[in-house]
Amino acid sequence: MRCRVVVQLISLVIIILIAWILITTHPFDNYLTADDIFANSAPKIKCDLLKDCPVGTFAVRVKSGAHTVVGPSICFDGQIVMSHISNNVGPGFNIVVVNGVTGAVDKFGYLNSKDGRPEEILTYLKEIEPGRIVLLATFDDVTKKLTDEIRDVLEGMGSTLIKTLKSRDNWVFAGVAGHNLSPFEKISVNEPKNNTYGDWPEVVEISGCFPKTV
Repeated sequence: MRCRVVVQLISLVIIILIAWILITTHPFDNYLTADDIFANSAPKIKCDLLKDCPVGTFAVRVKSGAHTVVGPSICFDGQIVMSHISNNVGPGFNIVVVNGVTGAVDKFGYLNSKDGRPEEILTYLKEIEPGRIVLLATFDDVTKKLTDEIRDVLEGMGSTLIKTLKSRDNWVFAGVAGHNLSPFEKISVNEPKNNTYGDWPEVVEISGCFPKTV
């Protein structure tokens, strides 16, 4: 009996010694944590596109608002400039203006379609310098302050759908001030029998690689 106890004690001492050697020669600081694994994983593609954009283009993703509840989202070159989470969106045309060469964001905000004045919205759009990239996403009903002059200015930025925009339609667009015809545009039409959110249509978005305005 005594012999067995001695053997067990010796075995325990050996185990403790082995553990101590492992700890002192391989400290836990050298082990990878979950954060280390994710930090060393492949870099995230800008604006969650399916692949990286080629040189000479910017990654773009523009999503409209949903009903009057969830605001739109505008991502440019990997930066989410406007979103519901950032609490910097509002009813109307949510807009981001970007330097088409450097990719620097000049300004952003929303052109209020509830309390704003149509002439102020028109002035804002007209003051955008030619060659600037313009990203737009609607939230709520933008047609309340949408005049024919405003439609003309947006059409001059490359929109082919702005003249058809009706009450409660969702619309997203990316174009260039002073340029014509942009393929970066979609509309979700308000059709009561087909709407996703009762009196409001489904969310609509565009994404892709937008060329620099060199």
